[in-house]
Amino acid sequence: MEEERNEKNIEDMTFEESLRALEELVEELEAGGLDLDESLEIYEKAIKLRDHCRKILEESERKVQRLMENASGTERVDFTPDR
Repeated sequence: MEEERNEKNIEDMTFEESLRALEELVEELEAGGLDLDESLEIYEKAIKLRDHCRKILEESERKVQRLMENASGTERVDFTPDR
């Protein structure tokens, strides 16, 4: 029941909260000692947190782009990271 409530709250978490929770899950996985089912459950939640962080970052990037466009008229600054 507690895990279901926490999972539903991921969308309500701030970037910092999500990142902190993700780091805690990574530490738990790295520590070992978990059985396969526990590891998979933690991994699945970590993926959801990662996706939530990515969504927040992409939204922030779009905001910055709009601000840059508005501040300079028509200039568009592309913040797409090099891959």
